[in-house]
Amino acid sequence: MIRQQELLDTKTVFEQITARKKELTGKVLILAHHYQQEDVYQFADLTGDSLKLARQAVEAGDYPYIIFCGVHFMAESADILATDKQAVILPDLEAGCPMADMASTKEVEEAWQEISQVCDVQSVIPVTYVNSSARIKDFVGKRGGSVCTSSNAERVLAWALSKGEKIFFFPDEHLGRNSSKALGISGDEIVLWQRGQKLGGNSPQQLQKAKTILWNGYCHVHQEFTEEQVRTWREKVPGIKIIVHPESPYEVVKAADMYGSTEGIIAAVQESAPGSTWAIGTEVNLVNRLKEQHKDKTIHLLADTSCTCSTMNRIKPANLLWVLDNLTEGNVVNQISVDKKTAEGAKLALDRMLEI
Repeated sequence: MIRQQELLDTKTVFEQITARKKELTGKVLILAHHYQQEDVYQFADLTGDSLKLARQAVEAGDYPYIIFCGVHFMAESADILATDKQAVILPDLEAGCPMADMASTKEVEEAWQEISQVCDVQSVIPVTYVNSSARIKDFVGKRGGSVCTSSNAERVLAWALSKGEKIFFFPDEHLGRNSSKALGISGDEIVLWQRGQKLGGNSPQQLQKAKTILWNGYCHVHQEFTEEQVRTWREKVPGIKIIVHPESPYEVVKAADMYGSTEGIIAAVQESAPGSTWAIGTEVNLVNRLKEQHKDKTIHLLADTSCTCSTMNRIKPANLLWVLDNLTEGNVVNQISVDKKTAEGAKLALDRMLEI
């Protein structure tokens, strides 16, 4: 269905968003993730990574409406942390996360049962990346585990090993492997749980020996970065600094100069000397924004492909305007609500991470 907002020219859409924001002052808080396209990002009241935004939204005040320009799991996290009097809205309900979808609750529960047949499941600590559904966070919270982010994954995994003998990590195998390796866990102590295969494609002995059991999920954006791209840039530009997101494959992270979360990448570029040259392995909207913000530096995307988060980019200015138009008329659309039982378990997992 085509909405009237989609028929307007860009200038008119921008003007009307600005006008609606003014009308709704004190009632609406707009959040935008770093990977959001600039046409939407410019209207954000707060920007950041997913968990930072969810926490900032709660700390910002009692706004009745929180519009999250991100993807579904981000809006869920905001709803879990928000009060009952706040409505969290996702401008396009089709803005999901393919990696989060790679770990369904049913699949994870079945894997947990299989692991329990060959290992003492009481000694297995589940850890989920924040890029996961509320139901997965609930599963983890109710089994003594924790959420982690790309910036604190190593600390959370170290905590998990202090509580048990093994980590069951999902949904991103690359973040799990990179963090495990950083803690000194050897390759033969890290196994990959392949969905749809008995014991995840592993022998009982492999699972018993493992310290980290990784779910075979990945981010399709960061999967595009390769070790060959790193070598090519080093040959082309001697002295170039290369930084990648830890959702990238281990070989890429190992070949780069640095790795870090979106916030870590931003900080590294900000703190670098004028005239420095960078190749950055993360989503293209963030890389392009850094180019604009730091014109005293030369910044490249590591890959020669677009590296766009297509689901994040489903949110257009017209979607944002549609939500705002409805709110001025008293209609709440596209509200993301996590049921109380699920939210309780998910919040346990989030709170454990904050305690760590």
